[in-house]
Amino acid sequence: MEVTIQHLGDVKFEASARGHRVICDQPSNNGGSDTGMTPPEYLLVSLGTCAGFYAAQYMKARSLPHRSLEVKVSADKATLPTRLGQFRIEIIVPGLDPQHQAGVLRAVKACLIHNTLIHAPAIETVVSTPLEAYAG
Repeated sequence: MEVTIQHLGDVKFEASARGHRVICDQPSNNGGSDTGMTPPEYLLVSLGTCAGFYAAQYMKARSLPHRSLEVKVSADKATLPTRLGQFRIEIIVPGLDPQHQAGVLRAVKACLIHNTLIHAPAIETVVSTPLEAYAG
């Protein structure tokens, strides 16, 4: 799995994967032109859409109505180091029978992104300086 990020100037970036593209930017009060979500918002999107996918799969497998499924994700900022320190995922399923609430919760907790955040992965950061970039 891989995405490519291109700097578009100022604080604006374009991310692409498998032919899909999204813009990442900052609000105007942070030097951006507000043409896209911020990196933390994309993290919330990733967590919420993954949770929604797992919830929908649970419901679909049991022939439960899932078209009205909605997910809201929020986070609080923390410091030292600066990060998102607290997440809240709310799964909204109108009319869900109480006997399926625990099953939906189990399904959501099996989400790839949820598990990645719960069990912090190793992150390797490298800086490359290809010579062809300096040819002029």
